Amino acid sequence: MDKLQLISKIITHLENELEDAILAATTARDAAVNDESVAETQYDTIAIEAGYLAQGQSKRVAEFEVAIKAFHVLKLQKHVVGDIDADTTITIGNLVQLEKDEAKSHWFFIAPFSGGFVTQLNKHNITVITPKSPIGQALVGKYCDDEVKVNLGKNKLEDFISSVI
Repeated sequence: MDKLQLISKIITHLENELEDAILAATTARDAAVNDESVAETQYDTIAIEAGYLAQGQSKRVAEFEVAIKAFHVLKLQKHVVGDIDADTTITIGNLVQLEKDEAKSHWFFIAPFSGGFVTQLNKHNITVITPKSPIGQALVGKYCDDEVKVNLGKNKLEDFISSVI
């Protein structure tokens, strides 16, 4: 499976999200400084609320920019494009498949950002997870064929790692 192609798909997704966030931040900023937003009474808080919204949207823009840069750096790292041997622990940049997911051709991609993003690549279903997620915490540092146990709400996942790329 081509991890560079997967990372490119994630970057494209993040760039689209960034465009939306920039538009939202610009719209909120414009609303905050608009003459029609000037408070008419002490209880009129439209401009203040728009200012807070603009600040939050600007923070989202910065977070997307950091994420995009992180994925560009990830593309350059040797372990992302190289082969994984049996002595290599699972870390950011690895694709991991559990035994129960083989029939569904489902993989987890461990990434620094974009946890929860789901995509398809060459008929493989891929879910992006971060090391901070419960499944990410269970996988990072393990090896192929290790057992994984994770509490997911009221459910418990117990499986074995079948493949690492």
